Amino acid sequence: MSFNIALSGLNAAQAQLDVTSNNIANVETTGFKQSRTMFGDIYANSTFGNSDTAIGNGVLLQDVTQLFEQGNLDFTSQALDLAISGEGFFVMSPDQISQERIYSRAGAFGVDSNGFVVNAAGQFLQVFPVNDNGTVTATALSSTTPLQLPDTAGAPQSTNEVEIGVNLPATATDLAGVAFDNSQPNSYTASTSITLYDSLGASHIATAYFAKDTSVGAGTNSWRVHLGITDDTGTIQPIALDDGAGGTTPYGVLEFNQQGIFTGTTPTVIRTDQFGGLLTNGADPTQQVTFDFSGNTPTQFASPFTVNTLSQNGFTIGRLTGLNVNEQGVVQATYSNGQTESVGKVALARFSNPQGLLQIGNTSWRASTSSGEPIPGEAGTSSFGLIQSGALETSNVDLTKELVTLITAQRNFQANAKSIETSNAITQTIIQIR
Repeated sequence: MSFNIALSGLNAAQAQLDVTSNNIANVETTGFKQSRTMFGDIYANSTFGNSDTAIGNGVLLQDVTQLFEQGNLDFTSQALDLAISGEGFFVMSPDQISQERIYSRAGAFGVDSNGFVVNAAGQFLQVFPVNDNGTVTATALSSTTPLQLPDTAGAPQSTNEVEIGVNLPATATDLAGVAFDNSQPNSYTASTSITLYDSLGASHIATAYFAKDTSVGAGTNSWRVHLGITDDTGTIQPIALDDGAGGTTPYGVLEFNQQGIFTGTTPTVIRTDQFGGLLTNGADPTQQVTFDFSGNTPTQFASPFTVNTLSQNGFTIGRLTGLNVNEQGVVQATYSNGQTESVGKVALARFSNPQGLLQIGNTSWRASTSSGEPIPGEAGTSSFGLIQSGALETSNVDLTKELVTLITAQRNFQANAKSIETSNAITQTIIQIR
């Protein structure tokens, strides 16, 4: 009996050595959670046996449990290095189409050849679908999809409005009677340009020319505004304005009062005629662009010509130039055309009993009956935690404590070995009795 008791002690000490050695080996493993051994004593007593004098039968390894305390954060310079400050787990899938879900705290991600965000084991990071403003549209695990970073920012958008606000110099020379010619700088007072985009994303330079002309308005503070657009060959072509009554006019008029305050335009909306023959690349020839002066407070003061507001709402195809993941897990891609697009929100899951998760290697787990069903959620809600971009959660192993445990387990092993040695000596004595 004593041999079996000591042998159970040896096995228990060996298990503790193994678990401690595994903890020490993974002290630098991102997202690793340390384990500990749980032991119980063994008693074998019959129903009518005397429990007061029953002797135990050794020790039993009851369980090896993992401790899911938060690890420290190690900050990096990589946007796709993610760490969770809370109880959540990243949701992963083994391939693009699998409905199997794997859970991990290791957030060292990269991008594969197809633009999918994966970890070193090739598992795909799952995200919730979002609207343009980053609001999640569905939070079920079945609705998650692998995160893929689009290389381009979708289809181009043609320009249909330019926001423009200027100060026109009140002391400028009156050009009444001077014919406008965009190639003759003395035929206009000032000009400013902006890049526009057609329906195919091709760029064109639009130029607004301003000429003070007291003969075209209701008062002496009137200005002509002429517009020019570069055609597909890059040549500036004057373009007529839509007069708002089904016809065209060669220019618009800006009106100011005696205090230099803007009072209106003629026509009421300064809008180009359809681009028509300017575009020979197959783009939409019916494109028109409104130049919004009224909403941007132009002025006529005795100061130099200045441009206070100048922007447009079109863009061409853009290439991916940057990535940002905020604390709520919204992944935003930035493109070379200035556009920012929300491409998903990192899906998180938590468990009623995380110690019941099944370890599958690569610091990953699967759900089990002991862990309970995964509870999906968003970062920043409940106890799921926040996501830190540019950081990794380090192992939660306390190396000093593990080394002490290693020494203790070694002593336990030696003590049980000594018990076997003693039992063997007693047995030898009994055998040698004559």
